Amino acid sequence: MAVAAGVLASVVFAAQANAFGWNFDVPNTYPNISACVSQPLTYSCENTTAIADTCCSPTPGGLVLQAQYWDTYTGLESEGQLLPKDSWTIHGLWPDNCDGSYTQYCDFSRQYDPDPSPSVLPDGTTVPPYHGTSVENFIRDFARFDLLDYMNKYWINQGAPNRDFWAHEFSKHATCTSTFDVACYGPDYQEHQDVVDFYLAVVRAFQKFPTYQMLAGAGIVPSNTTTYSLDQLQDALQAQTGAVPYLGCGGVNGTILEEVWYFNHVLGVEQFGQFKSIDSTTTSTCNTTLGIWYYARTPTSEHEVRTIPGGFF
Repeated sequence: MAVAAGVLASVVFAAQANAFGWNFDVPNTYPNISACVSQPLTYSCENTTAIADTCCSPTPGGLVLQAQYWDTYTGLESEGQLLPKDSWTIHGLWPDNCDGSYTQYCDFSRQYDPDPSPSVLPDGTTVPPYHGTSVENFIRDFARFDLLDYMNKYWINQGAPNRDFWAHEFSKHATCTSTFDVACYGPDYQEHQDVVDFYLAVVRAFQKFPTYQMLAGAGIVPSNTTTYSLDQLQDALQAQTGAVPYLGCGGVNGTILEEVWYFNHVLGVEQFGQFKSIDSTTTSTCNTTLGIWYYARTPTSEHEVRTIPGGFF
């Protein structure tokens, strides 16, 4: 019950704060980008000269992927870890290099993943498992109960607590994204400020790509009786983003829809710069001739998360 209790505690605490008018000095988490004002305006991966200040543009990981999952269960339903109704879930925000290659776990001093994957990097370096306090507590330390609530609704793990997934994504990807480097936060940096800032950036990016609604608006909804072609899925998303995303499929012959990656170049910092959609540089793993299953979820594996007037959810 640890996950459900933690979420409930955050929600109750936030409600009490609003009810009693308590004031909190919520620390800022954004980086110091004042020096970026004088930098040339260019999208990442489109610059013709070297980026002078890597705090101003994701470098060299300027091919930014916003990744989402379509899971049909969590494995922890009995503990209250459920999927959001009528929504895909967050996977992460990844800094691929402009040529499609990538690095991972770039700063072991900011390694918070209790179960690193991969556990050994391509050069043979072992990634040390983390045994300290949870990243969930980092978010609470910055009084971002709103962020924690949102993450527990939309950033859902499968078979393990959500917080483990969040730690993995920061440690593997954010530590390789130049605009989240500790140096970018200046002399007033507070420990774990970069972690909370990354989670806020992931949420902003996720909200740019409402996959469920884009597909549903084109008549493509989860179903256990109807399949869709890869072209139908890609065309529906391209019509709204201007680019063809990567669609990932599993199952026999790649016929079960599981994930989507939106590829982008970024003008400014990854935290809140302008995203420009580009076509996927990765070939889809979905079958090009057979029907693709976009399976409906079991009702007991999801819950309503949209705001209801007068309530929290």
